[in-house]
Amino acid sequence: MTETLLCPRNLAFELYEVLDAEALTRRARFADHSRETFDAALGTARSIAEKYFAPHNRTSDEHEPVYRNGEAVLIPEVKAAVDAFIAAGFHNAPRSFEDGGMQLPNLLSRACFAHFQSANIATSSYPMLSMGASHLIETFGSDEQKHRFLQPMLEGRFFGTMALTEPHAGSSLSDIRTRAEPAGDGSYRIRGNKIFISGGDHSLSENIVHMVLAKLPDAPPGVKGISLFIVPKFLVEDDGSLGERNDVLLAGLFHKMGWRGTTSTALNFGDHGQCVGYLVGEPHRGLAYMFQMMNEARIGVGMGAIMLGYAGYLYALNYARERPQGRLPDGKDPASPQVPIIEHTDVRRMLLTQKAYVEGAFDLGLYAARLVDDQHSAESEEERRNAGELLDLLTPIVKSWPSEFCLKANELAIQILGGHGYTREYPVEQYYRDNRLNPIHEGTHGIQALDLLGRKLMQNQGAGLRQLLGLIQASCRRAAEHDALNALRQPLERHIARLTDVTQALLGDLAAGKVDQALANSALYLKVFGHAVIGWRWLEQALRAERGLAEGNPADAGFYHGKLQAARYFLTWEVPGCAHELALLESRDDTCLNMQDAWF
Repeated sequence: MTETLLCPRNLAFELYEVLDAEALTRRARFADHSRETFDAALGTARSIAEKYFAPHNRTSDEHEPVYRNGEAVLIPEVKAAVDAFIAAGFHNAPRSFEDGGMQLPNLLSRACFAHFQSANIATSSYPMLSMGASHLIETFGSDEQKHRFLQPMLEGRFFGTMALTEPHAGSSLSDIRTRAEPAGDGSYRIRGNKIFISGGDHSLSENIVHMVLAKLPDAPPGVKGISLFIVPKFLVEDDGSLGERNDVLLAGLFHKMGWRGTTSTALNFGDHGQCVGYLVGEPHRGLAYMFQMMNEARIGVGMGAIMLGYAGYLYALNYARERPQGRLPDGKDPASPQVPIIEHTDVRRMLLTQKAYVEGAFDLGLYAARLVDDQHSAESEEERRNAGELLDLLTPIVKSWPSEFCLKANELAIQILGGHGYTREYPVEQYYRDNRLNPIHEGTHGIQALDLLGRKLMQNQGAGLRQLLGLIQASCRRAAEHDALNALRQPLERHIARLTDVTQALLGDLAAGKVDQALANSALYLKVFGHAVIGWRWLEQALRAERGLAEGNPADAGFYHGKLQAARYFLTWEVPGCAHELALLESRDDTCLNMQDAWF
């Protein structure tokens, strides 16, 4: 059977052989679940994704939302898909049974949602943002706010957004100008402009709950003066019914190269001085609160990048198996039949590169989801704390590495299709356009690199980094017990040793106040650190593949050999290729740092 969303055998390998999802059922929260219930949820997700999401992926790209009479108008297939998603309970998949949820582990919830992201990244973004906004209110909102706004969100009647970016400030949130004035009745009047608000207007739900960053009149300067507000599109009465339209104006739509089915909006708050907002939590702590939703979104963006890369890889693989063209180099007879292009070594090289990127990133994305489960439901407080620290460290990698390298996988998918690849008649050009947004979504590579090197490495006195290095070393020790894995293990060990030295030196520069020097080439550091993490995850997959060959079903031998070959490619081709970036980091190369404006 031709696979289009993701490979079920690879998903089962990840869940049950690499990440041990069944072990989660031994925890009290998930005791009512089993592999059978997990597989049932996955099957339902796949069915809805295939029936409702995938069929209009191209249609929503060709017929993007339009601005009409002050509203954003979408094609009807989007609502049908989102309604099916909500009716099946996937918007509440991780929530408790008593809250109307499936009480699924986050690992399984992410695996289910991956099907929707692969089928239609634009339509899947609406529930993704809403789930993040509801979690934010659930964690930091008052009881009254939960009753008024959260409950309808859990029921799927209200959707949510996050409104951060402003025209003059971009990613520099310390410079936002949106203001919140106390109204004397416990509410606030919001005034300001936000741009690039995904899902900022639509008719998919009764109401839209905007999570808005703004500053109070007495706010200290910079990020320490940011507060968080709930600003609904429609006011909500005490009995839960919708009141009048709030003073939130859709100023216009942005027209992006990809994700065209997702409304990207410019919103004006308070043009008439009557925009009602409600303070969430304490004043001036809004950015700290918003980081919860931002980090969820960063992992969601990373998974979206992975699934777009995955979809492109599967399409290119199927195409290469079916497309006859040319003959092998030693085939001199022009009368002989053409061979499928997968028989050409360079096509196999490109397919293997795609496989190494997307399946390595897929493993990391699901590993991060498993860490969320450990953070909230592991047996001991120490285990929960360790999972949280490791997840914080890995979040910039989960977001940025797939956004760069799964995009490269999409580029290779276009190449494999040749002249057909860049035509609209084939989907790989859309996958590329959709994925090109992800290096910018939820913080650019540069921002993630600064976060990783400038903050995350030494967070909690470097606890997350020590954990990661310990886990990698443990994997290498287990791999040393397999002669067949020596050629894979040794490049990773060399890379980690050199990366550790570079890391210590750069952190020393930061401690000495040489901030510009230390962070000048942080984007290079993000890449080599990411390659170390993906290399580790491929070594873990290789260990499970070795076990599968020894103990598993002989019918799966081809699958396991494919895993080992992809691990071999990444660890012997890609990881050693980081030597140049490491050399630049070691030498504190100042080429970019010292370039002057006048020299361009």
